[in-house]
Amino acid sequence: MVDKSLIRNNISSDRVENLADLFYGQIEKGFHPGAALSVYYQGSLVVDLYGGLADRESGKQVSSDTMFILYSCTKPLTAACVYILWERGLLQWDEPVATYWPEFSKNGKEEITIRHVLTHQGGFPQTPSSLTWNKWEDWDFVTRVISGVTPQYKPGEVMAYHPRNYGWVLGEVIRRVDGRPIDQFMSEEIFLPLGMTDSYLGLPRGLGDRVSRVHAMEDCDRAGAIPIYNQPEVHRSVQPSGGGISTARDIARFYSVLNANGSFEGVNLLSPETISEVTRIHAEGTDKSLGGYRRRGLGLVIGDSRMGCTGQPDESSFGHAGAGTSVAWADPVSGLSCAFITNGFRSEKTNVPRLGSISKSVRSLSTT
Repeated sequence: MVDKSLIRNNISSDRVENLADLFYGQIEKGFHPGAALSVYYQGSLVVDLYGGLADRESGKQVSSDTMFILYSCTKPLTAACVYILWERGLLQWDEPVATYWPEFSKNGKEEITIRHVLTHQGGFPQTPSSLTWNKWEDWDFVTRVISGVTPQYKPGEVMAYHPRNYGWVLGEVIRRVDGRPIDQFMSEEIFLPLGMTDSYLGLPRGLGDRVSRVHAMEDCDRAGAIPIYNQPEVHRSVQPSGGGISTARDIARFYSVLNANGSFEGVNLLSPETISEVTRIHAEGTDKSLGGYRRRGLGLVIGDSRMGCTGQPDESSFGHAGAGTSVAWADPVSGLSCAFITNGFRSEKTNVPRLGSISKSVRSLSTT
């Protein structure tokens, strides 16, 4: 059912009902065991849906406070920490990472800049083999390993998605510049001010029962990796590229703030100038890791089909997807912000249309 009290701000109730039918229909058809979808429009929460199973084995239901693994929907949260430091004049996009983290300069990495990392042009996309999931809780070990990595490509010349190294590098830069570990920085500078009370980078003990399990669906092409993200140790680890845990409601709120020029209910997270800077295109081209053409802001993807975009060059929607499961985005033109998080990991062949169909239905809400 749709909460009628959330249908406001000139949003059509019929279109919300259509969106809800699509949302619950995906669960009923077995696209995923469970999911949550939240939409903000012009700063107000207008849709908040959840349903299905949080754990297929036990039969536990998804509830209003169920948290989900974000996978790479975590990356913009980490990027936002960097935005804050940039706005305060504490780091610069084109300054080498080694300026802030001298040990990082080893093995040919001295020219890699903050911008390179944020746009996946740093040239070191592969996760070191020694950084297995059971080592992720040891931040000092992780950063020692990363500091010794040798780039595969010359910095700035090749776009190649860095699935995990992105977050570890930016997290250590934040710690070196500010003094706080990234999990503390993110909590104090983003989650607490914005009222994101169900969001964590490193889950505290005692909250594991609220986290939905990730399920490998019938076409999952990474089934062997799925159990990793159901491990309590991984939930507790600080993995700034893909280890965030949150609700769709909180993530949609985060994007609503970016869509409102960085302010929310009297809290000024970022200036309009910073939002404009990070959401413009900083790099575009074929991604050597992912394949396909990509347009990137700083820590953000611009105009992706999973966001319901059609590939037009003037599209300004920005956001990020999470591997095989989820997508979150904001559209400055319509004023819509959305987070759709599932617990069913699919191959890109079926995941992209699954996410894209929900995003397109969300976009219809603001159409007159």
